[in-house]
Amino acid sequence: MMEWTDRHCRFFHRLLTRRALIYTEMVTTGAILHGDRERLIGFDPAEHPVALQLGGSDPAALARCARIGADFGYDEINLNIGCPSDRVQEGRFGACLMAEPALVGDCVAAMKAAVAIPVTVKCRIGIDDQDPEQALTAFTAAVTGAGVDALIVHARKAWLSGLSPRENRDIPPLDYDIVFRLKAANPRLSIVLNGGVATVETAREHLPKLDGVMMGRAAYQEPWRLLAVDPLLFGEASPFDSAKAAALALIPYIERELSRGVRLHSIARHLHGLFHAVPGARAYRRHLATAAVKPGACAEVLAEALALVVDRPAEVAQTAAA
Repeated sequence: MMEWTDRHCRFFHRLLTRRALIYTEMVTTGAILHGDRERLIGFDPAEHPVALQLGGSDPAALARCARIGADFGYDEINLNIGCPSDRVQEGRFGACLMAEPALVGDCVAAMKAAVAIPVTVKCRIGIDDQDPEQALTAFTAAVTGAGVDALIVHARKAWLSGLSPRENRDIPPLDYDIVFRLKAANPRLSIVLNGGVATVETAREHLPKLDGVMMGRAAYQEPWRLLAVDPLLFGEASPFDSAKAAALALIPYIERELSRGVRLHSIARHLHGLFHAVPGARAYRRHLATAAVKPGACAEVLAEALALVVDRPAEVAQTAAA
């Protein structure tokens, strides 16, 4: 989710669900240690609960970054062992570390020693020619021995050569059963399923067998679905009764950020998928796409775009898209 789940995206998603745990985009240890930390990992207190996702393979550097994240106020530190991109492999982090479970265990142990908040790992079921059952079992044993608080499993292999990052999200087949078996074999370890979960209703179906479900692309591309999280998964009312009401509530945040020099497009780009099967949705997207990128575009652009959409309660929109 690099360049997707930035602070503006997360602030908006928090308007749609009070209860879901939100993750940052992956940030490398080098960027945090040597870059502009406030720009890279700063966040609004309204985002809680929010987890900082790190990329790296040096235990000492990860421990330092975990401490920095904890000092910033994050609720969880997550180590990404799932990204298969060439750039990530060249830096010796991401999915290639599935081949080095002992090193990942050392990284987890170092982070656990550095912070009091949960330390979690996001991984694949294996890479390349690994046998997924053996690879995932060995990997789980390494991070469990290091004291990991939860394992988030993207239920696909990653092919480090031959497939692009985009293809790695779709071509390797999903294997949810291996994740279910992993949970059955490790009842005390919190295990979260990731990969191909397109709806909150589907997430709810998986929860009896697991401790959680992570939604990535579906939550970003169709954020209106998040309005169902609190009522369907937590038995609580949605923060807003429609996607349009949630977007209108974002306007004060937009005005604040524009006053700080942020361009409207940097925020509005995360709202393009907010409406589905709603009259006026196409006109809404067109107006945002053309007007939000103009120099000096202000929050009124979003208000104008929203005026083109017929307001529809969240439950009606969900039914229409089913």
